[in-house]
Amino acid sequence: MKPAPFEYIIARSLDQALAAKSEYGDEARFLAGGQSLVPTMNFRLSQPAVLIDINPLDELSGVRDGDGIRIGAMTRYRTLERDPVIAATQPIMLDALPHIAHPQIRNRGTLGGNLAHADPASELPAIVLALEGTLKVRSRTNDRSIPAREFFVGALETALRPDEMLVEIVLPHHQSRTGACFMEVARRRGDFAMAGVAAIVTLGDDGLCRYVRLAFCGVADRPWHADDAARSLIGIAATESAFTQAAELAMGAMDPSGNVHASGGYQRHLAGVLTRRALAVAVTRAQQGHSRSSRGH
Repeated sequence: MKPAPFEYIIARSLDQALAAKSEYGDEARFLAGGQSLVPTMNFRLSQPAVLIDINPLDELSGVRDGDGIRIGAMTRYRTLERDPVIAATQPIMLDALPHIAHPQIRNRGTLGGNLAHADPASELPAIVLALEGTLKVRSRTNDRSIPAREFFVGALETALRPDEMLVEIVLPHHQSRTGACFMEVARRRGDFAMAGVAAIVTLGDDGLCRYVRLAFCGVADRPWHADDAARSLIGIAATESAFTQAAELAMGAMDPSGNVHASGGYQRHLAGVLTRRALAVAVTRAQQGHSRSSRGH
């Protein structure tokens, strides 16, 4: 199929892009990688009257290390896979990125486009939620910082206003003795996950869990954090029985709706298994003094 007719604007500056979005509001969409938007336009599930191409905006691309890791919204997946700052400071992304579609998609898809699309089965929204990231958005007249927990409000729905653009993602630095792990199960490599989990664990000098995050994709209408499950591990030893208890709490709190590939009950089961495994790997990495060990788990 072909998309419905639309007006096409090539933004040569951020000011021009924001001015066009201010003028057209909900009738306009930004074109970044286009890996999610263009297929929905071809099937006429999305019919924007105006398409604002922001690919020329190089200032929205790249990774910088400062007061947190700052990632431009136009940074492509492939750049993240190869970036030494990401490898050194946010290696959980290197667990997740290979699961996203296929290399051709990752060459074009952007982090900002993925987060703004807000597909609940997508990996990166869960990663950013687990990392307690902050999303910087801008309009023609205002700047805002939105915590990840408040940014995703429903399936394919975010807190972005009609005149706003996501311009940057800020991820805090890990504390020492922190390990992280992302795992998912999909029917085929590159498919959306039936269930996935991002686990982050910081150990104290006494070996007890001091900080825990457990964020899931594919099990709710948005990336979902298992608050009670994470809190259950604080102040106790990182043991298999503790992981099992946390997994059971997470399973009890989630209510996946199921899909054509898996029933809600099977998604819940997968989430429990993945929680136990991801926590075990995250703790091992924390004990080893880094957030990512060799692949093959």
